[in-house]
Amino acid sequence: MAGGKQTPRQKMVNLMYLVFIAMMALNMSKEVLTAFGLINESLVEANENATQRNTAFMAGLAEKAVEQPKTYVPLQEKAKQVQTISSKLNNYVATLKEGGLATVEDASNYELMDNSSYYDEKFYQSKVTKEGAEFVAEVDNYRDQMIALLGENYPEIIAEVKDKFSTDKVTNSKGEKIDWIYYNFVGYPLVASITKFTQMQNSIKTIENEIFSKMLQGEQASQLSMSNYEAIVVPTKTAFFSGEQFEGKVVLGRFDNTLTFDKVIVNEKELENQTGQVELKFPAGNVGQQDITGELQFKEGDSIVSIPIKSSYTVIPEPNSAVISADKMNVVYRGVKNPMTISIPGVPSVNANAPGLSSAGKAGSYVMDVTNVKSREVKINVSGELPGGKTVSSSKVFRIKEIPRPVGVLGAKDGSNGIIRMSRNQVEVSPVGATLPDFDFDLKLNVSGFKFQVTGKPAVQVSGNRLTGSAKAALAGAKRGSTVQIFDIKATISGNGGYKLPKVAPLVIELTN
Repeated sequence: MAGGKQTPRQKMVNLMYLVFIAMMALNMSKEVLTAFGLINESLVEANENATQRNTAFMAGLAEKAVEQPKTYVPLQEKAKQVQTISSKLNNYVATLKEGGLATVEDASNYELMDNSSYYDEKFYQSKVTKEGAEFVAEVDNYRDQMIALLGENYPEIIAEVKDKFSTDKVTNSKGEKIDWIYYNFVGYPLVASITKFTQMQNSIKTIENEIFSKMLQGEQASQLSMSNYEAIVVPTKTAFFSGEQFEGKVVLGRFDNTLTFDKVIVNEKELENQTGQVELKFPAGNVGQQDITGELQFKEGDSIVSIPIKSSYTVIPEPNSAVISADKMNVVYRGVKNPMTISIPGVPSVNANAPGLSSAGKAGSYVMDVTNVKSREVKINVSGELPGGKTVSSSKVFRIKEIPRPVGVLGAKDGSNGIIRMSRNQVEVSPVGATLPDFDFDLKLNVSGFKFQVTGKPAVQVSGNRLTGSAKAALAGAKRGSTVQIFDIKATISGNGGYKLPKVAPLVIELTN
């Protein structure tokens, strides 16, 4: 058998070959063929497990390549090349096995697989056949391509590839040099050759898995090198108020409690040496963006490694109230002066403009009157300058809605809940008005006229907001329990008579006497 480093499984297979030859010489039972079959089954199962491991590795590597393409895409490409080279020989060997198994009626009965003629004729007829030479060429291509791909990075795996896939002539027990394919596949029972092929597939899968493991270990070792670390400033919060102390810490990308810095410089000041992290505490500064610069120095081997510190934070004015908004309620109404508060955090004063928008005098306070805006929406544009000179801008769109429909009021009762029950005298003396129930603005509505009608009688036109003589006369003729209506109420907004309100809902009154 071929020399070189061998796994315990390979040694077992070689031993079985020797046992088989010895038993053949003694003309012993065919049960030895079954032993080869069982070895083959064990190798097939091992190959399936190796395939699952390699598939899982490629899936995990694909995820890492998406997350960190710069680091893992080159590794993924090399792994794909390994997989391609391995699959080519593995699939070729699988076809050779299928050809041999097709010559027996029951591939599970290993005692029937004692004939050697199939591979004898396929690979060697006084010399290596064309198909035998093709098989040797496939093994050579796999070995040479894999060695070229691995380069000088994995010497132990390269040695293993050279050993397990050498096709050099082999010296037999008589000291004669004979062809590799003749030594390994000619004169053996079919089941022995099948097992040999399965062992070759196992070597392919094992080497593939070893390469994947070494590649990942190498990348992880590279990532853990101190030269690949980056200093990170971690503040206790993302923004600080003017006058506060800044609080935070500087850490490396991979925190290590055992790491001691040789020198720490932050904002041109050398800080006390600390282990694993650097605690920061200094005045936050003025409103606006503030930078943190410096470096961390530590020893790595015989050299000093310096990692730059570069970060920033924002100082904003301390608020005295919460900012709460309902995103679905960005609405302004026609016919009223909509009060608005407009500001940008960290900016002392802002410029705001929109149709109908005007300042209310106080910083940040505005009034918007969209009575004459014809569109259904209005956009407010806001801009301001940060202390550092940078200009920031923003905008927001508000829907424009009409004032809702008013309802009629008689005395202290409105008609929002249906029919009003009142005495004849109350109807006669109570003023007619209009109101906007549950409206966000407290608007005063003035009534200048209405129509009054007793059921079964003609309507009476009334000027003003109380019943006139003709209306009172009509009311006097109404019976107890009958209804009267006040409708077509003419109402305007006090101080804004130019805005046309929706038609006022009428009043229906049931007389109680």
